[in-house]
Amino acid sequence: MQQFAELVMVNGQVLPMVDDGSGPGPSAIAIRAGKITMVGSDGDVLAQAGPDTRVVDAAGGAVIPGINDAHLHFIASSMVGFGYLGVGSAESWAGVRSMIDSAEPGADGWIRAHGWDEVLIGPEHGELLDARPDVAVVAFDKTGHQLLANRAAMAAAGITAGTADVPGGVVARLTDGSPRGLFKDGAMELISRALPPVPVETLRRSALSMQSLLHQQGITSLTEPGLGPASAGLLDGTGSTAALKLLGDLAVAGELSLRMNVLLLFAGTGGVSAEAVADGLASGLATHYTDRGIDERLLRIAGIKVFADGIPRSGTAWMSEPYGDACKHGSLVVRGGSDAERVAELGNILELIDIAGLQAGIHATGDAATEAAVEALIARTDTVARRHYIIHGSFSSHRTLDTMAARTIGYSTNPLIRSMAGDAMRSILGEERFERHQPLHSASIAGVHFNLASDSPVASTDWRRTVISAVERSTRTRPGRKDDPERISGTQALAAMTSQAAWQDHADHFKGSLRAGMAADLCLLAEGWPDDGNIGALAENDVLMTVSGGRVVHDATGN
Repeated sequence: MQQFAELVMVNGQVLPMVDDGSGPGPSAIAIRAGKITMVGSDGDVLAQAGPDTRVVDAAGGAVIPGINDAHLHFIASSMVGFGYLGVGSAESWAGVRSMIDSAEPGADGWIRAHGWDEVLIGPEHGELLDARPDVAVVAFDKTGHQLLANRAAMAAAGITAGTADVPGGVVARLTDGSPRGLFKDGAMELISRALPPVPVETLRRSALSMQSLLHQQGITSLTEPGLGPASAGLLDGTGSTAALKLLGDLAVAGELSLRMNVLLLFAGTGGVSAEAVADGLASGLATHYTDRGIDERLLRIAGIKVFADGIPRSGTAWMSEPYGDACKHGSLVVRGGSDAERVAELGNILELIDIAGLQAGIHATGDAATEAAVEALIARTDTVARRHYIIHGSFSSHRTLDTMAARTIGYSTNPLIRSMAGDAMRSILGEERFERHQPLHSASIAGVHFNLASDSPVASTDWRRTVISAVERSTRTRPGRKDDPERISGTQALAAMTSQAAWQDHADHFKGSLRAGMAADLCLLAEGWPDDGNIGALAENDVLMTVSGGRVVHDATGN
C-alpha cells in the first residue's frame, strides 16, 4: 500500500545545498514522517501526493534548508527580546537615562536594561552612576562584553573604591579611583553574581516567545554557546544551570521544536583555568540530557565553550601587533603569569575537553589568540574526530586558515557584527588590518569548514542580514568594495548557515541539506533566491513557511 506524503511543495526553486551532479535544479519536495522523501520535478513529487496531502504552491519562491544559527545565545536573546527594558533605540546617553528613569522595577526590585551601543551614542563617562538612587540598575551593552551599574547596584554587589581589578576584565574608575559603574568582560561578574535569579517561569515564557520568533525567521537549529555554572561572566548572566534544565524540561514536555546544540560554560572571561574545567566535567553536567532520555537530534550537550581572549573594543583581544588608544596587545584571559604559561594552560584545558569526548568551541578574536588556540588543538587533541572550532577568529592569517583546513578545525564567525561595528573597529585597528577582518573567501579557498552565525543578542537573528553582510562587506557608513577579496557569494553564505553549520553540529548526515532521507527541516521564501549583485533584495524576501522535523512551525502562506 502506497504511503502518501503529508506535505508537498511544488513550483519552487529548491536549493538542496548539495551538489549531486543531477543537472537542473529541482522544483518540488515531498515530506512524510518527519523526513524528506523526494526532491525533484513537480510531476514526480506530485505522484507522492494522496487525498490528505497538503500541497503548497511555492509560486517560484526559494525552498531552502532550515537555517542553522551556529552561535546564538538563545536564553540571553530570549530575555533581551522579551524580558528586559530595551534601550537600543536611544540616540544619546540622555535618551538611555530617560528610559531608565521612567522604567518600573521588576518583581525583584531591579531594573534590567539592554542594548546601549557606544558606537552609536559615544563612550560612557559615568552617565548612569547616579541614575535612580532608590533602585538597583544594571544595563548590558549590545556586545555582551560590557555592563553599566548605578550606585545602588554596586552597593548591592558590595563594590567599593577598594574593589580590586579582575583578571581578564576592566573596572572603569573615576579620577579618585572609585568605580564609575562600567564593567568589562571578566569584571562583569562582580555585578552579575549579585543579580537575583530570573524566575524560571519568566525564562520559560521568554524562551517560548523567542522560539516562535526564530521559526518565523526560518530558523530550525541553533547552537547555544555557553550555559552553566560560569554564566555570570557571559552576556546578561542568565545562561545558568537552571536555564540548561529548562531546555530539557521543554524537550521532555514536547514544547521544544528548535534543534539545539549546547556548549557548557565552566569558566568565564577572567582567569580561565584547567581546574575549573576539570571540576565542571567531573560534575556530570555534560550528561544532563542523555540521563533524561532526550533525543540528541533535538537537544544535546555538544561540548565546552572556552574563552581564549576578549574583544578589540574592550582592548582584551590578543593581537600580535598593538592596537587601540592604549597601543597594547591584549592577552589570553587564561590563568598564568606569562604568555607562555597562559598558552600552556589553554592546551591543558583543550586536552581535558578532548579526553572527555566533547567538542571545544574556542572564543578567539585576536590573531595571536586564534593562532595559539589552533596550535594547542593540534598538539593536544583529535581535531578530526571532535570537530573542535574557533569562534569569531576575526583576524585569522592565511597560514592559520591553511592549518585549520588541514587539521579539520572549524571556524564560526559573524559578518553582521562586522557590518554593525565596523566603523569603530576600523578606528581601533586601522584601515589595513580592518580590511583583513573575517577573511571568508580565504577560508573558503583554503578549504576550512566555516559557518556564519548571528551571536545574538549581539546582532539580529535575522539571517538574511548576515548573508547580505557576508556578500557586501559593508559597514554602517561605507558600502562594501566590489573588489573586496574576502567577499563570498550568496549561495556560499547560505551553505554556511545550513550545511556547514550542520557539519559543526556533527549532524550533516541528517540535516542541513534537502535530499531524500534527511530531516524535513526547511523554509519557503516568498521570492526566488537573488543574484549576488542584488543580494540586498533578500532583506525583503519574507519567510512564508518553516518546517521543523516535518512539523509546520510557521505558516504565512495563506493556503
